[in-house]
Amino acid sequence: MEGKNVCGCSHHKVIPVLIVLFGALFFLGEIDVVSSGTVSLWWPIIVMAGGLTKLTAKACKCC
Repeated sequence: MEGKNVCGCSHHKVIPVLIVLFGALFFLGEIDVVSSGTVSLWWPIIVMAGGLTKLTAKACKCC
């Protein structure tokens, strides 16, 4: 993929990382590594972190 500009801005990596954490949290809850109470506590926090990241993201060269 030569010629395609790839942005190195860190805010583009936050949402994918939060999605992976979200999925990992539910997976660990399903296999009883973490309790359902832990999953119930953390999943809204992860979603809010993603929303706050998008809300406070400053404009970069690519967006």
